[in-house]
Amino acid sequence: MTVPLWLWIATIGGLLALIALDLVIVDRKPHEVTTGEAARWVIFYVSCAIVFGIGVWVFAGHDPGVEFFTGYITEYSLSVDNLFIFMIIMASFKVPAIHQHRVLLVGILLALGMRSVFIAIGAALIAQFVWVFFLFGAVLVWTAVSMLRSKGEEEEYHENAVTRQVRKFAPVTDDYHGHHYTVKINGKRMITPMLLVIVAIGSADLLFAVDSIPAIFGITQEAFLVFTANAFALMGLRQLYFLLGGLVTKLVYLSYGLAVILAFIGAKLFLHALHEYHVVPDWLDINNWISLGVIVVVLTVTTVASLAKARRDERKQVAA
Repeated sequence: MTVPLWLWIATIGGLLALIALDLVIVDRKPHEVTTGEAARWVIFYVSCAIVFGIGVWVFAGHDPGVEFFTGYITEYSLSVDNLFIFMIIMASFKVPAIHQHRVLLVGILLALGMRSVFIAIGAALIAQFVWVFFLFGAVLVWTAVSMLRSKGEEEEYHENAVTRQVRKFAPVTDDYHGHHYTVKINGKRMITPMLLVIVAIGSADLLFAVDSIPAIFGITQEAFLVFTANAFALMGLRQLYFLLGGLVTKLVYLSYGLAVILAFIGAKLFLHALHEYHVVPDWLDINNWISLGVIVVVLTVTTVASLAKARRDERKQVAA
């Protein structure tokens, strides 16, 4: 797949235009995002991703099209599991409802910028060294095992090194001051919790990239598709946060499904590397359609099973 420079520029320009539209319409007047408003924006962003994927399919061929949709679904599903961490961070910093959209927007934009660097490095390494597929595969399998082991443990937010360093940089005010990131109090410049929570969201999402970036490179090695799938998934993540709300906690089996998906993609990366070294036959190199089918089936089964369990638990509580 050959991607000319003008297409990169046009794509990035289009994404920036979507972000500007979001800022003008949603964030122009701070308010609590309603479920209906969030639903409309989720549909809008998903529609944009579908239209973009259809464009890739039509102009680049069905293989890149399948790779984009498979990567987008994978990134979006991994992002849903991360929403629970975002909720914990928001609660920990006591972010007012009217400012939560701004926090997610700026935090995720920072993460997308940093992920772009990782994507560029990953694409360059894969182009030069086949053994990188083994490394990425090992990361995904290790992450899958870690997800299974940690499931059921109490989730609690602990500030990471980046957030702690920001605290050391300047004193933090006790209260929020609108959208301001810094304020001057008694002649002394201080940062607000608004800046701190944005750093927490952005750095947390960057840690999530440890599994999501290798996962999508297991689906496609095209940097353009990796970047756009990440961008569309992250851009729709903010509104999904407000739409799902407490529903995320009901998806109790989602982590198990994501662990299966990560382990599957990890195995696919191992097989692909062995195929590149001519150790395994061609038929063992898992194609894109199989990948898409496995991901869709696993996500459907885990979601349906989770919601069914939630309904059973609610009936038991009512009966009790």
